Formats: sequence, C-alpha cells, structure tokens
Amino acid sequence: MSFLTGRNARICLAILLVILAVLAVAGNNGMGRALAGPLPSPPPSRMDQPTAQPTVGPTIQPSPTLFVLGPLFESDIDLRAGPIDVPLTLKIPSLDVDAPVLAVGLIPGNVMDAPKGPANDPVWHTAFWYRGGGTPGSVGTATIAGHVNDPLARPQIFAHLDDLKPGDVIIIHLKHTGIDIRFIVDEVKVYSLQEFSDPAVLTRVFGAGPVAGTGPEPASDGLSHLTLITCAGTYIHGQFDHRTVVFSTRSY
Repeated sequence: MSFLTGRNARICLAILLVILAVLAVAGNNGMGRALAGPLPSPPPSRMDQPTAQPTVGPTIQPSPTLFVLGPLFESDIDLRAGPIDVPLTLKIPSLDVDAPVLAVGLIPGNVMDAPKGPANDPVWHTAFWYRGGGTPGSVGTATIAGHVNDPLARPQIFAHLDDLKPGDVIIIHLKHTGIDIRFIVDEVKVYSLQEFSDPAVLTRVFGAGPVAGTGPEPASDGLSHLTLITCAGTYIHGQFDHRTVVFSTRSY
C-alpha cells in the first residue's frame, strides 16, 4: 500500500542547550575618610533594631532538558536506497509491542517502502520509520508504520493499533544509550481510502514537507509528533479499504 498515494497489496504495511549568563558585577570597595564634623550618634542597641524578615520569592523550577536524537544514518544515503538498521525500538506497553525499527525510504511510484519476506521472517515483527520525514522526538512529525498481518493472515505488531486510547504511552527506545522518548496518544482515527488521500490528512500523518517533497520541516506548533499507521477494514479488490492512524505528541 502507499501511505502517500495508495497501492494495492495483499499484506498491508501499517508506518540544554542551556545558556548560563553569569553577570559578575564586582563593586570596588573604596577606603573610608575621617569625619570632619562631630561624631555621629552611636547606633541603637541590637534590642532596638527591627528584626529583618526574610524575603520569600516564588520557587522557579527549571525546564527539563529534552534529549534529541542525532543523525541515525549517513546524510548522503538516497531516499530510494533500501532499508537501514537504526538503534531504535518501538514500545507500546498497552499493546505488548516491543519491536525493532528499520528506517525506510521510497520505492518506485513514490510509495513508502513496506519490507516483506517469508511468513516467518522477522520483518513482519518490525516497525518502519519513514526516514524522509521527521526524526522521532524532534520538532516536527515522524511517521512509523507496521504490518497488520503476515502472509498467513496471522496478527502482527499493529493488529490492535485501533485499541489505543488517548493518554496511552508510546515509547521510542534508543538501544545503545537506554534513553526513552515518550509520546502520549492524542487521537486514534480510522480513514477510508478516499479520506486518507486528502492532502490535509496526509499532511497531518507525514508532515507538510514530506507531502510536498521538500523533506522534513518543523511543526507549526513547535511540538514533536509521532504518527503510527496501519491498514484496517475489509480486504477487497486487492487491498484493505481503511487505514488506522494514531496521532501522538511527545511528553514534556
């Protein structure tokens, strides 16, 4: 199937820096001069002095430092090259999903790649991140798809994607550092193929840049979004007739 344009397929792919400014204001301590006039009155005794009250100001909590993924593959790799191993794992605790991630590009027809293999190939248990879009956790939209079933019609990683609910957690785990990037589900939508072809829907799923063919762009709301996608509905005329899409936003 094509997540960008639609495709017939028997098995359907679901898809600080903190700047610390220290202003050191050093006052020059001048030496005092002898008084020419009469001596001043002695200071009041300590008992006569008012007790200074401490000034209590509001407590300010620093903003958390957000980890941002660096490059996950060589920048000169063509988008039409094959899948690339990346050190990411997709976890969806409520669905018992714990899957490795492949970075995929485009195949002929400007279709998002949907790697397949024999029935018992690990690819059916793999999630696919579209590397022509945003990087998970960055400001923008990242899109990940997964198979709904395998050649034997056995349920695969995104078979129950439509069971997700707002508030559920999606995790992108960085394997070599152990860092988790957490997203919270905002909405789960099921689109017909006709609805899914609407440019406004595609822009929400993939981001404006990828749909226009200009590459990833920052999101207009300044947030980090992750979209999950798979097929749904009835298999007719060589393809499923609906798409399930999960929209989520990075947890700050």
